[in-house]
Amino acid sequence: MDLSLFALPRRHVAVWDRRLAQRLRPHGRWAVFAHEFVCFGLKQASACLFGGLMVGLLLASWRWYPAHAPLARYDFLTLAALSIQLLLRVTGLESREEARVIWLFHGVGTAMELFKTAVGSWAYPEASLLRLGGVPLFTGFMYASIGSYIARAWRLFEFRFTRHPPLAATVVLSLAIYLNFFSHHYLPDARPLLFAAVLLLFGPCWVHFRIRRRYRRMPLLLGFVLVASFIWLAENVGTYTAAWIYPAQRHGWQLVPLGKLGAWLLLMIISYVMVSMVAARPRAAVAPHDEAREDRPASTRAGRQAD
Repeated sequence: MDLSLFALPRRHVAVWDRRLAQRLRPHGRWAVFAHEFVCFGLKQASACLFGGLMVGLLLASWRWYPAHAPLARYDFLTLAALSIQLLLRVTGLESREEARVIWLFHGVGTAMELFKTAVGSWAYPEASLLRLGGVPLFTGFMYASIGSYIARAWRLFEFRFTRHPPLAATVVLSLAIYLNFFSHHYLPDARPLLFAAVLLLFGPCWVHFRIRRRYRRMPLLLGFVLVASFIWLAENVGTYTAAWIYPAQRHGWQLVPLGKLGAWLLLMIISYVMVSMVAARPRAAVAPHDEAREDRPASTRAGRQAD
């Protein structure tokens, strides 16, 4: 199948973006900021594509899926997730490395789901055929959507890093976090120590990201917290639609405790490290003199591209 047609809109978007930047430049910094803010939102939406579609499926199937359909709702969600994956690959919207991340996450997430449902941490109340034990297969795609987001954001925003921890240290930390998700049911919970290790390793690190032409930066740990917060919101959607329920929600829905943010933050570390091993490698930030040149006043950048 010739996929060149799907590249045409991207080239047109790049041309429109440059023309819009040229028109907005005479209107001052606020116009340029608004343009960059919209570009940031569009890239984030693209990075969230798989996860957003999965959350949309949870809502749509809860609201409109027939109660007595021959195909169980959970099985429909599994087949829909597979169809989305196939479509993203065929159209070139998802790279081979991103697909590898999704399937790796599916396996890691399903393994944890099998254990957590067995010990009663949460449950899937509806019947289905496509499942392992008490775990419907669509759940692995919910974990995979986190890896998909990180991998796509890494590529779209061209991540660079300052004071990034050694890869070996992050791998050891992520393994310890994953093991603690199982062991804390039988041994003392090591999360306080794990949070301290996360702060020690990632606290000094800054992520540099390109929205259009110029790199911006933020603390990487802040980025983890922000993404974990959005995952927590998505989890509330999942429990509200009864895709899964916690023990406290068996007699009626209630907000997922804010304490779950800590668990999602730790899961973010695992997700980030897996992506850095499979789909990308942390690269150093642009040279300091290049950043300084980008940060010069507009009057000294005359003739350069509009940002």
